[in-house]
Amino acid sequence: MDQGTVIDIAQKALRTILYVAAPTLGISLIVGLAVSIFQATTQIQEQTLSFVPKIIAVMVSILVFGTWMLRTLTEFTLDIYSNINLYIR
Repeated sequence: MDQGTVIDIAQKALRTILYVAAPTLGISLIVGLAVSIFQATTQIQEQTLSFVPKIIAVMVSILVFGTWMLRTLTEFTLDIYSNINLYIR
């Protein structure tokens, strides 16, 4: 296994992690921004107010995107396992 192969596997792993995490993080970011705007306009300065909507949004995003996330991770894992004999050389 040479240095280029290790870098290629690491790049694929990081790309897969970003693809899988992006929907959940994006929705959490949008909900956090909406709650912050709501807090600024109503002058409610409760720090814990943003946690409940974010948690609900993340759970809903996992319900919506969960099958796609699982399929993406499974494809990556199967790709690694199917090409393991190429990586070891």
